[in-house]
Amino acid sequence: MAFELPSLPYAADALEPHIDTRTMEIHHGKHHSGYTAKLNAAIADTDLANKGIEDILGTLDMSNAAVRNNGGGYYNHCLFWEVMGPDAGEMSSGLSAAIDAAFGSFEEFKDAFSNAAATQFGSGWAWLCVHADGSLEVCATANQDNPLMPGVSCEGKPILGLDVWEHAYYLNYQNRRPDYITAFFNVVNWSEVSKRYANR
Repeated sequence: MAFELPSLPYAADALEPHIDTRTMEIHHGKHHSGYTAKLNAAIADTDLANKGIEDILGTLDMSNAAVRNNGGGYYNHCLFWEVMGPDAGEMSSGLSAAIDAAFGSFEEFKDAFSNAAATQFGSGWAWLCVHADGSLEVCATANQDNPLMPGVSCEGKPILGLDVWEHAYYLNYQNRRPDYITAFFNVVNWSEVSKRYANR
């Protein structure tokens, strides 16, 4: 069962001016496509070939660099496209209450998430994760690691992720990662994040 590159759920220019069209085209069509192809090559003719991506990552042998890097890259980007959109939607009351409980307020959550993204050294991701009891946690991971993997940062299920690899923002923001992080909050699809929170 080969994994397929998902289509973007909106046009490549739909997130302008916050995320530019050319970055979206390269990020999705080149980077995500590459992770997808390399993941399929890494699991071909192995016992992972018929597993879903969350099963693969949840029981991953972390020394398997090909699956770790490309499986993470595949999953992380699938989530990334879906938690963004031209319409912010509505945040559910359940997610809003959980944010207030964990961080004190939405603004304090934004500060915590933005700090995790800004201080991740080198390439990586910032995450908002939900635990089985509905509580929330913010963390960051290096490279294409994510919280589904064994022994990586917070252990909840990611419901919001921000790619802070330079390829995600360099064409428009150059080295201004904080500006990119600020812009990201203009394109978060809170309806999708709320759905992921509810489906934990």
